Amino acid sequence: MTPLYFSMTERLSRADWLLASLARLIFAGTLLMYFWVSGLTKLGEGITGLFQPSVGAYAQIFPRAMEAVTYDASQLSFFHWAVVVAGTWSEFILPALIVIGLLTRLSALGMIGFIVVQSLTDLIGHGGLEHKETFGAWFDRFPDSVILDQRSFWVFLLLVLVIKGAGPLSLDNALIARKQVV
Repeated sequence: MTPLYFSMTERLSRADWLLASLARLIFAGTLLMYFWVSGLTKLGEGITGLFQPSVGAYAQIFPRAMEAVTYDASQLSFFHWAVVVAGTWSEFILPALIVIGLLTRLSALGMIGFIVVQSLTDLIGHGGLEHKETFGAWFDRFPDSVILDQRSFWVFLLLVLVIKGAGPLSLDNALIARKQVV
């Protein structure tokens, strides 16, 4: 190997800021609107919709429970309401925090938890286990299954942020710099 090669790779090895910054940019470009649009489908009517989710929100998050009560959300418990409201708010708040780089590690960890719950709901609640093409399989020749393939990439992207942080162009970094000056 040439000294030029080692020189270039050494610089890349020290570029932690690049990986974190690109992870946030890719998240913003590929997943931000996915989660926000999904959150919008769960809001109820008007400003009170933040606290009174749509029937579709309950059906998305608790499909079997909604079917059991013939899609009458008023028959569900406080627990169901709390989970639906928290899940809906999470689809707005956590992605926004990641994009602006505030509480990035915690927000990315929260998004990983959200994706795990989302995936389990899709697999168990919506019958994804019954559809092999939806569930997918690793080490096969099809890289586009919705659950296992796509969401493993999502989680990997978020793990980069959990491990590396937000990078230099973030509110996290600005707050750290401000604290060091004071």
